[in-house]
Amino acid sequence: MTATPYWIAHKGQPLQGSLTIPGDKSVSHRSVMFAALADGISRIDGFLEGEDTRATAAIFAQMGVRIDTPSPSQRIVHGVGVDGLKAPSAPLDCGNAGTGMRLLAGLLAAQPFDSVMVGDESLSRRPMRRVTGPLALMGAKIDTEADGTPPLRVHGGQSLKGIDFTSPVASAQVKSAVLLAGLYADGETSVSEPHPTRDYSERMLRAFGVDITFSPGKARLRGGQRLRATDIVVPADFSSAAFFLVAASIIPGSELRLRAVGLNPRRTGLLAALRLMGADITEENHAEQGGEAVADLVVRHAPLHGAQIPEALVPDMIDEFPALFVAAAAAQGNTVVRGAAELRVKESDRLGAMATGLRALGVQVDETEDGATIHGGAALGSGTIESHGDHRIAMAFAIAGQLSSGEVRINDIANVATSFPDFDGLATGAGFGLR
Repeated sequence: MTATPYWIAHKGQPLQGSLTIPGDKSVSHRSVMFAALADGISRIDGFLEGEDTRATAAIFAQMGVRIDTPSPSQRIVHGVGVDGLKAPSAPLDCGNAGTGMRLLAGLLAAQPFDSVMVGDESLSRRPMRRVTGPLALMGAKIDTEADGTPPLRVHGGQSLKGIDFTSPVASAQVKSAVLLAGLYADGETSVSEPHPTRDYSERMLRAFGVDITFSPGKARLRGGQRLRATDIVVPADFSSAAFFLVAASIIPGSELRLRAVGLNPRRTGLLAALRLMGADITEENHAEQGGEAVADLVVRHAPLHGAQIPEALVPDMIDEFPALFVAAAAAQGNTVVRGAAELRVKESDRLGAMATGLRALGVQVDETEDGATIHGGAALGSGTIESHGDHRIAMAFAIAGQLSSGEVRINDIANVATSFPDFDGLATGAGFGLR
């Protein structure tokens, strides 16, 4: 990461080369959690060395789990079993990690000890009742601030019961929190969703030996099971690869290969959306890592056109919308997004922040409560962008700066380290103008 609190993005070179994207953040979080709960020693390769995932590992170390780091991106986790966690002596700091806090809420609700989870300024504004509500139905006792935000004060020693939960929101974090609590609950726990979300937890629980049944939008397990240590290879993070998929698509003369990117079908909505807009992205060297499909993605510059983004794709690309908005701005014609109200409660109000930032560069954006119409094809000018501490907004406007007639200053970039350490180094090495 750069030491300055901002970036200056400007026109660079066509993007060329073969890149290794850091490990998947969602898989990295879960790999440490489940390995800590397993019986035996698990090895994790490809672990994301980001602030969010390190925060999760540090939390388990606070609860008595030995985690060795033999080299960068590797962890050896000495599991303590589902009943082996120790009471922490201080609050558990989740940093910026909504995934960490929400999944841990399900796990900690079932422990015999009390605990408190805190986060940074951004995480402290994010809604937690979507998790604490269903956990309360299971018998958990978790206090939030009056408006439902962190800190979370978890009262241990509760007896949990399995529930048949129909989630009102399509959220893999909510689903995973309920399933983790379900591991400790009396009876069966099932979750149904309004739209299918990422199934990382389900796939990884199965890899750790849990008897779990799942299909798109549904998952079920019984309480009282133990986890068996296993080795995990974390695929490259699709959400991080997304910025390079968009950048190479819109910067003339570009051709990039992104190696061994995770292609979980509940994660790759952006791939379908970009192809709908005319992107030239091919898949090579298909394989499987840690129960997850991976492939090399080869992306070449192509003229994009505006499109109506199918609402069915929205849950599968919720973290990729900042990058999509930049692709839409570069495309000819209008791109329409609907059904994306969830973007207003991410690390920032991503709909509002992206619309405001693109307007600052000369793009017409019409906002709605659950989406936007981006009028593409306008020349991008210079301007100053407020990222609101949101790593994905900062990286999205680093792409936009590559098409700017001048310079784009992007403020408040420190949180890029939460998901994509050395983004700027990888980007400038590929051809970005970024300093």
